[in-house]
Amino acid sequence: MSLRDFFSRARWLANGVLGADKYQKYLAHHRATGCEHPPMTEREFWRDHIDRMEKNPGTRCC
Repeated sequence: MSLRDFFSRARWLANGVLGADKYQKYLAHHRATGCEHPPMTEREFWRDHIDRMEKNPGTRCC
């Protein structure tokens, strides 16, 4: 494995663990399901995501 491959995989893993890829997954799901309304902007998506997390904290520690 080259150094470039290593860093590419490390970045992919970090994005997955930290949740940075959630918006991209949302867009892929939106395209795949054929929603009639336009997708949320990235800013709208994160605001909605944070609002939902605050209303339903689940297993968060804080």
